[in-house]
Amino acid sequence: MLSNAVDPGWVPTKMGGPNAPDDLELGHRTQEWLASSDEPQALTTDGCWYHRQRLQPHRAVHDEAFQNRLLRTLASRRAPRSD
Repeated sequence: MLSNAVDPGWVPTKMGGPNAPDDLELGHRTQEWLASSDEPQALTTDGCWYHRQRLQPHRAVHDEAFQNRLLRTLASRRAPRSD
């Protein structure tokens, strides 16, 4: 199974707002391409993609100590359940 991260860009949606500068049409094309293409570049895994271009992810992606600190911080700030 292949797994990749995709940044659709800042697109004009309810979440992105009407002034988002990216093209809404381009926002989904990379996901479609990765899911359906037989091109060798699309048949890769562990990638970070933006408009069919593979990007170098932030160095924290490979920093397990940072990831553990982040998870601890997020867990300590979890909102109390209201049930």
